[in-house]
Amino acid sequence: MLYPQVHCSPQFQVIDTKNKKNAFSDTPSKESFFTLESSTASGPLPSYESPSVSVTSGRSPFSPQASCISDLHPSPENIYGSPLSGASSHVYDEAHVKSKIRELEVSLLSVDPKVEEYSGFSPAAGKSWNWEELLALTPQLDLKEVLVEAARAVSEGDFAAACGFIDVLEQMVSVSGTPIQRLGTYMAEGLRARLQGTGGNIYRALKCNEPTGRELMSYMGVLYEICPYWKFAYNAANAAILEAVAGEKRVHIIDFQIAQGSQYMFLINELAKRPGGPPLLRVTGVDDSQSRYARGGGLSLIGEKLADMAQSRGVPFEFHDAIMSGCKVHWEHLGVEPGFAVVVNFPYVLHHMPDESVSVENHRDRLLHLIKSLGPKLVTLVEQESNTNTSPFLSRFVETLDYYTAMFESIDAARPRDDKQRISAEQHCVARDIVNMIACEEAERVERHEVLGKWRVRMMMAGFMGWPVSSSAAFAASEMLKGYDKNYKLGESEGALYLFWKRRPMATCSAWKPNPNQIV
Repeated sequence: MLYPQVHCSPQFQVIDTKNKKNAFSDTPSKESFFTLESSTASGPLPSYESPSVSVTSGRSPFSPQASCISDLHPSPENIYGSPLSGASSHVYDEAHVKSKIRELEVSLLSVDPKVEEYSGFSPAAGKSWNWEELLALTPQLDLKEVLVEAARAVSEGDFAAACGFIDVLEQMVSVSGTPIQRLGTYMAEGLRARLQGTGGNIYRALKCNEPTGRELMSYMGVLYEICPYWKFAYNAANAAILEAVAGEKRVHIIDFQIAQGSQYMFLINELAKRPGGPPLLRVTGVDDSQSRYARGGGLSLIGEKLADMAQSRGVPFEFHDAIMSGCKVHWEHLGVEPGFAVVVNFPYVLHHMPDESVSVENHRDRLLHLIKSLGPKLVTLVEQESNTNTSPFLSRFVETLDYYTAMFESIDAARPRDDKQRISAEQHCVARDIVNMIACEEAERVERHEVLGKWRVRMMMAGFMGWPVSSSAAFAASEMLKGYDKNYKLGESEGALYLFWKRRPMATCSAWKPNPNQIV
């Protein structure tokens, strides 16, 4: 299958992970394309944001946020793929923001090659599906095609066909099968929940009610160890932060997804080595229900753990907690004081903030404007490279299928298919996100990813300018990847770092500073 490109095709530069002095090469290599090598594609995937990308091989889940919606747009044009809407309380050119983001959405979504690739699987003209025959043919059917046809039936309101396809899918999927069979289990469950209107209930059950907090912590630990997605976020962001606060005597880091605080154990250790002595470090942690449930207590546990680490390393330390979801945060909750160099960290969390397509309060942009008002030295943003925020349902389904196929393949490379810990980790730490994207809408759909191109527009409109992630951050990430499968790769585009599985971009790390020439 051939995917037409959306923008210009990317150029690659090789990053030499063996060169410890400079992680980036200044010489671009021959032009190439990103494709999901495990799929049946023979051509390139769309270029998500026209990057010039440098790639390296590193030899060898993301947590939820509570929904914060108070004013919804239930109109038909806003249910699946709405243009930007809703008034903002901030003083900036809202029409220009809408125009820029909508322009990018059109370029990303007007041609939907991934969906079009699955258009040939249909009954003979004038005939309906024969479900008994189709069930008999399940060994010969392509699971991806059946998944997309089921989603197509759901999107078109053909409930009989959708239920028929889900019955077929039940014969094809398995939680201990191939990556696509395991993913198919949760995508089929998402389709069934969408048909039954129970998506939100299933999402909450997967998220909170089972397993116990201690078990969930262990499952999170499994994914943390076998996949580099969180370590990529921690290593790259820490390197950027250390460079930004070099020479500062008082440093205040505000983290909107502090989780278990692991990132700052490493950061404290590095600050302790600083020539001339470490700075006074203040950390403000924003809590979320998932992390609180997993660790079995509030943020005080994280504060105590980090304080003990800091004391052992001789780093002056203060901890401030903001026990609330990120979209409820205001200036007075952050513990900001004069004399501190402020750094803000968004690790896999900003996509949970509802934007203008969901609520007139537009917490996503409101939060960015709030952060801009703090005058931070640096803002680090780590997000999944996926486009599911305002995509129509079928496009969102196929994008989810494409993205999580790659993720399940990466997990498959690290643990046996019948590994019970892996099965539980996928079920309780990954499946909830998949179900949420497929089964839920409006306030209940909290998984709303955007590609870096759209984040770039948002950040710039909020008064930030991109700041290149340094070679030290790239080196830290590439060193980390040496402990993982060789199919993980590291890339760079327009100053941002990309993490790939094979040739599929999975996550990005970008850095931002306030634009002194822009008033919003």
